[in-house]
Amino acid sequence: MNDGEWVAEFERYQTSPEFKELHEHFQIEDFKSIFWWEYIHRMFGRMIGIVFLIPFIFFWVKRSIPRDMLPQFGIIFFLGAFQAILGWFMVKSGLSDVPRVSHFRLSAHLVTAFLTCAYIFWVMLNYNRHGKLRADRSPIQKGAIWFFAALVLQIIYGGFVAGLRAGWIHNTWPLMDGSLVAPSVWAMDPLILNFLEGGSGVQFVHRTLALVILAASFLIVRSAQTQSDHIRKPAMVVLGMVLLQFTLGVATLLLAVPTSFAVVHQVMALITLLSAVWLVHSATYFVASTELES
Repeated sequence: MNDGEWVAEFERYQTSPEFKELHEHFQIEDFKSIFWWEYIHRMFGRMIGIVFLIPFIFFWVKRSIPRDMLPQFGIIFFLGAFQAILGWFMVKSGLSDVPRVSHFRLSAHLVTAFLTCAYIFWVMLNYNRHGKLRADRSPIQKGAIWFFAALVLQIIYGGFVAGLRAGWIHNTWPLMDGSLVAPSVWAMDPLILNFLEGGSGVQFVHRTLALVILAASFLIVRSAQTQSDHIRKPAMVVLGMVLLQFTLGVATLLLAVPTSFAVVHQVMALITLLSAVWLVHSATYFVASTELES
């Protein structure tokens, strides 16, 4: 709020490993430029909580929320609160020994945010068609659930790639700097550490999973062709989103991860996950209504 508070906050920042190892050249104006991002992110998170809680209480009092759906809205609130706690837990990891947050905690923070959005979308689908849904599992339901799980795993590894800055290691595709599998993928011992803490190994898993998910999306569309439009439509949307996201991911890699591409790639990952939620929901429930396709 004033220069004195800025100086005090900057002095606190100067005790952090990030300042000591990366930003010793920072003046207070430089500090303000990065402080802004963190501050806005935190304020936006609190605003989201308010935007959920106040209308929830209002519509609960007005009895606009079906009683059987109240637990689902409660889960949304819990996920939002848990996401905030994870954010604090993530930031804390970058304040003691190393000048960056733990990539495990970063990925947990990211995937929890995505799963919260996915669950909100699931509840929205239930609410919009409340009283019209009946359980009617499609033959492709199990495949759709496995596909959703693969997307979640891919998002986890996306967080690993971001946290380890692995996107800058091998900026070629389809080969990794001339090799199908770069030798550095196997550099760490024991072997499993390469795929949890090694930049090359993590990037290898992320780019390989992308191919698996792309192939799976074609298989899902093929399986959906024998189903009704209720299933075919979300299946086609999933395929379109995966194709777009795959192309964007390759472009982001080849261009050495420009921030704009990385952000759009992250947003598209969320939209792809939501399309998979729609597919799973459509494969689980049938809308007993003439407005099936609305």
